[in-house]
Amino acid sequence: MRLEAFEVEPWVDRMGAVLYRHPRFARALAGLEDRLLAARLAEVPIVAPIWISGLARSGSTILLQILAEHPDLASHTYRDFPPVLTPYLWNRYLDLTPQKAERPAERSHGDGIMVTSHSPEAFEEPIWMNFFGHLHDPACSAVLDATTDHPEFEKFFRNHIRKLLLVRERPRYLAKANYDVTRLEYLLKLFPDARFIVPVRDPARQVASLMKQHRLTSAAEARYPAVRRYLQRAGHFEFGSVQRPIHCGDALAVDEMLKLREEGREAGAWAVQWASIYGLLQERMAANPDLAKAVLLVRYEDFCRDPGETLTQILRFCDLASDPEMIVGATRRIREPNYYWPALDADELRVIRACVAPVADAFGYAA
Repeated sequence: MRLEAFEVEPWVDRMGAVLYRHPRFARALAGLEDRLLAARLAEVPIVAPIWISGLARSGSTILLQILAEHPDLASHTYRDFPPVLTPYLWNRYLDLTPQKAERPAERSHGDGIMVTSHSPEAFEEPIWMNFFGHLHDPACSAVLDATTDHPEFEKFFRNHIRKLLLVRERPRYLAKANYDVTRLEYLLKLFPDARFIVPVRDPARQVASLMKQHRLTSAAEARYPAVRRYLQRAGHFEFGSVQRPIHCGDALAVDEMLKLREEGREAGAWAVQWASIYGLLQERMAANPDLAKAVLLVRYEDFCRDPGETLTQILRFCDLASDPEMIVGATRRIREPNYYWPALDADELRVIRACVAPVADAFGYAA
């Protein structure tokens, strides 16, 4: 993998710095956009939005790429960042300015996924960060549930979705937002017809993939300091020096992750995170029948083994028209990766199994 893929363009770094340092200014610009578009936004319904959400390296990006090709779905793209809070005005500006010719290039993860500036990407997190400043503080629970109440955010978020639908000229919202796995009940409260696709993957293989990406990101940061700033501003705290555990309501689990990382036992830390995230999901689905009905679990291995059938199930679950070309295309593109397998020693595998065992069985993974 060439580290050049991580390099951040200078204008992205500069604009991102201004918007990140002045969140109220970014929000004020979005408010101006709201007022300019008020009459049009009032006519845009939000119907059955779709979120792809789970722990990173579970297949969420390829799911996003494939679903974003559906003619009914609108998502964020790479070109929406940094001014992601003002998608309408920014995209209209870009449409009026000359753009460089692009060829698809492998994204920085080195996983064979090819992207351009128009490819779908996860850029919802800066919105959440603008209103909920504690979400990535390891000392605070990141769980937002049906008791959460934030009228200002809720109005802003609904208008943001409407603006994105206007920009893309499509009727339904699609987002990859891995951190939203701790917010599903809040989202369901806001959008009762929402659908959540939660990818899950064999814990040992997912831990191996997470470790690989952390090493890549750390190496890229050492060469390109702007990478760290980009990740922080985009709300990607999974890898590199900005890495922070996701607090799923269990402070002891967070303490354990921090301790394991401090000791250099990264495999164990990621295993605790896996168990924490999917354990929370399992617990909340058991307690909340409405949430259980709104969630479709997609096992990464099943998707690789039979992408056509899995995609058909997803389209049916989301009440989307079946697209034979999309299904054929997915069948050609999806396969079990074989480009890495970091060596996990016997002790690391034992620790992973011990950490995930109570949860893994419920998802069909023998610990």
